[in-house]
Amino acid sequence: MPVKIIQSAPSAYAYPLLIKHLLHTPLATSPDQEICYQGKLRFTYRTLRERIGRLASGLAGLGVEAGNTVAVMDWDSHRYLECFFAVPMMGAILQTVNVRLSAEQILYTLNHAKADVLLVNREFLPIVAAIAPRLERLRRFVLIDDEGGPVDVPVVFASEYEQLLAASSPNYDFPDFDENAQATVFYTTGTTGLPKGVYFSHRQLVLHTLGVATNVGTASVHGRLHREDVYMPITPMFHVHAWGFPYVATLLGVKQVYPGKYLPGALLQLLRDENVTFSHCVPSILQMLFAHPDFAKTDLSRWKVVIGGSAMSQALASAALKKGVDAFTGYGMSETCPVLTIAHLTAADLDAPEAEQVSLRCKTGLPLPLVDLRIVTAEMNDVAHDGNTTGEVVVRSPWLTQGYLDASQPSQELWAGGYLHTQDIGNIDARGYLKITDRIKDVIKTAGEWASSLQLEDVVGAHEAVQEVAVIGLPDEKWGERPLALVVLKPEFEGKVSEHAIRNASAALIEKTGISRHGVLLQVRFVKALLKTSVGKINKRAMRESLDTL
Repeated sequence: MPVKIIQSAPSAYAYPLLIKHLLHTPLATSPDQEICYQGKLRFTYRTLRERIGRLASGLAGLGVEAGNTVAVMDWDSHRYLECFFAVPMMGAILQTVNVRLSAEQILYTLNHAKADVLLVNREFLPIVAAIAPRLERLRRFVLIDDEGGPVDVPVVFASEYEQLLAASSPNYDFPDFDENAQATVFYTTGTTGLPKGVYFSHRQLVLHTLGVATNVGTASVHGRLHREDVYMPITPMFHVHAWGFPYVATLLGVKQVYPGKYLPGALLQLLRDENVTFSHCVPSILQMLFAHPDFAKTDLSRWKVVIGGSAMSQALASAALKKGVDAFTGYGMSETCPVLTIAHLTAADLDAPEAEQVSLRCKTGLPLPLVDLRIVTAEMNDVAHDGNTTGEVVVRSPWLTQGYLDASQPSQELWAGGYLHTQDIGNIDARGYLKITDRIKDVIKTAGEWASSLQLEDVVGAHEAVQEVAVIGLPDEKWGERPLALVVLKPEFEGKVSEHAIRNASAALIEKTGISRHGVLLQVRFVKALLKTSVGKINKRAMRESLDTL
């Protein structure tokens, strides 16, 4: 017997899940709440709505229509937040351009996405000048300018951003349309091949917002994001919509602080002066803040920060706790919008010894509502949830990208068997907490056994002299692969500790914990810096290929 479809009155409103509807609650409950840019510019949610309308009117005046693509190259700003709403609310597509890619990669993404209009910060004009003659479709440009002064690039600007808004009406009539309409596109920063376009619909972004808000808003005591918090992103807005949190913060009507370019001194000043209580970042950003001279005199005892992008080491989590920072892990990827799990602790967990807390904070967490997450074998069979048995993480939820833009074969591989394949290896314990143990491509095979590079990194990172570490596998005639730890020392330990000393201390800890029988084969090499992707993730492929130059 077929399912019975509900009947609707002729005048009933169907209420499609569109990004514009995320503005209803903050405008009704907190229209005078503040949005701040660099501590210099402040306005309210009521003004935000007016500026969104002006931006849409201005873009329409430039010929932007539903289905067109509007690209943005800017640092984290109130302007980016306005684009997060105005562009998709028009029915157009927002392309968030990764400004840390090479000029050639940026050219490829703009052409591949068929961008029609580019909003570009003055700082990135040299890139535009280099690629302008080879832009295939993009012909209309809007300058984003905090400084003023002459512009010398081989393109004609239709307007400057603030001038465009000032000359445009705030009363743009945002239409209803199918909630499955594409809202955004951006490009992955994978370590091989050309960047791949990842895209999301209005429905997916709204459901992701509701899923994340439900998760962080219902946490009993730990890591909760509520209406009295102050939010500041420290994950680029060009990267997976800043993990979707600007949409969540707007939905909740909280105070929002946008820092512009990430400079550690300026970030610490904003954290202090604006009383920021909730952020998210990759581990390297947190380490950068910890290492800054102003950190010691900055009270961050109310700061909750979700760590993602790369694994948070137990050493970093322990250092955060000692400094009063509430750091905990979130997990996802570009293709998952991105948040899938968050490592919230219970009240009992918070009373546990520090070592137990740190272990739990570094796990990848519990799934969000509506996330169907499995650990499977190569045959797609589930493994035991015993905290030890590992397999690939595969997932379903209503906010996962449905493929890669104009790339059918990679899309099929991504969704093989009807689940999205993350290419991450992990386990699930009896409480349901996920722990990522490695990327499939980074697992080290020594003497026929798999060794987790992330577990070995925790061991090496436990040494007091280690600031950062990445463990990679190197070919070895006898063992197949042998683990090599690339170590960045803390400045105060340079010249005072040897590679041999760290290797011996790590080998002793490996034997004591028994995490990897062949982990004692670990070698250690000091390097000045670890290679990272454009969004701050450890780039192990590049390090394997560039060992001679590190």
